[in-house]
Amino acid sequence: MADRLNPLDVSFLYLEGRTTPMHVGGLAVFEPPSEGFDYDTFVDLIERRISLVPRYRQKVRSIPGHLANPVWVDDGDFDLGYHVRRSALPRPGSDEQLRELVARVQSRALDRNRPLWEMYLVEGLAGGRFAVIHKTHHAMVDGISAVDIAQVILDTTPAPREIPEDFWMPRPEPGSATLLMDAVTELIRRPTAVADTVRIGLADARNVASQVSAAVTGVLSAARIVARSAPDSPLNSVIGSQRRFAVARTELEDYRKVRKHRGGTVNDVVLATVAGAIRGWLLSRGEPVTPSTTVRAMVPVSIQGDSDSGQPGSRVSSYLVDLPVGEANPMVRLSQVSYAMKAHKESGQSVGAEALAALSGFAPPTLHALGARAANSFTRRLFNVVVTNVPGPQFPLYASGARMLEMFPVIPLAAGQAVSIGLTSYDGGVFFGLNADRDAMHDVEVLGSLIEESLAELVAASTAARRR
Repeated sequence: MADRLNPLDVSFLYLEGRTTPMHVGGLAVFEPPSEGFDYDTFVDLIERRISLVPRYRQKVRSIPGHLANPVWVDDGDFDLGYHVRRSALPRPGSDEQLRELVARVQSRALDRNRPLWEMYLVEGLAGGRFAVIHKTHHAMVDGISAVDIAQVILDTTPAPREIPEDFWMPRPEPGSATLLMDAVTELIRRPTAVADTVRIGLADARNVASQVSAAVTGVLSAARIVARSAPDSPLNSVIGSQRRFAVARTELEDYRKVRKHRGGTVNDVVLATVAGAIRGWLLSRGEPVTPSTTVRAMVPVSIQGDSDSGQPGSRVSSYLVDLPVGEANPMVRLSQVSYAMKAHKESGQSVGAEALAALSGFAPPTLHALGARAANSFTRRLFNVVVTNVPGPQFPLYASGARMLEMFPVIPLAAGQAVSIGLTSYDGGVFFGLNADRDAMHDVEVLGSLIEESLAELVAASTAARRR
């Protein structure tokens, strides 16, 4: 019997629309090895590693009449060359040109008739560098054990690790009669699945979203926050299909310094930094900012193993946090954020991964995926922006000897969400990726630069306070 998508995974197929492609992605920049790195090298690397992610050679097959959820089937016509693409910037390609390319690639939905992923090798960057852009549909990210192909191409040493040779032969794709028979058999064994199938298979995207939201809200203990709508903000807008992409580069040591001197967690410092940046961005637009102005962020965090080790915890929760963007003093902002996060953890006001798993078998493989999924499960009025913070390894990684220099996440937008903010710490750096609607956030580059300025302001204020 074919592997069937669970209700939440399939809901992301139904939720996908012209303005809301449901894929999560990333940008990585590399320094080539002395012997060089080209497209053939890249394809060969992926061909040798794709056996580690079997889902990447499978496609979604719908059941006739929507009698049951779709299933994963082997793609008998799997074409690696279609999924692994080559692009180039006019030499010497600038970072600005690279960001524009990322925005255009991430704006396009994936082909539903093929395995739901793509990777691009981008050549021609200044300084001899190259980049890799990748994107994977949320339906592919179906459990805590799921691994993205962007992970398996990386090694901890310049010498690639040995992978057993792969002799993959696709299983024959089942016919419609077989799929129907399997669906009927499953429904007989599990009668309650009928209601789930009808509800998800026949409902439109809005109904699916409200059902998922209601289910998640039902397991929240954060009733007081959920009961209040998020503040009005230019961060929420009707969005189109095209995107802009901006980045910010910061140092992990700066966050650690502030945390060491002021207490709290590194994630608290990250949120205080984001709050300061949004404050500056609102002021740059001439928006009214008063001492009581707040912006509500959905913040997925690790709730076990929260340390500087670079390893995410084994459990995750999402908090709805009102960021104090009206507070002018950076240290007071940090104190308010730390207090809010501590109160959330102590009160249990969170969206737990276990609760979601109990509802639909869903458990996210990364915090980025959780943030994007949770954002699309909630009504837009519950939050203004999603901020996902994923700790990465604090040592260099390599792809066929090419050292990865930077890695920026690309978090998809939910309906009505003008920008999403993802960040990943890696090898001493903290790299922000800002995915934004092209029309609503024409100045997303300003927000990116203000993130760097906001952190510098926090470091300076912390240092000054320590000397007093």
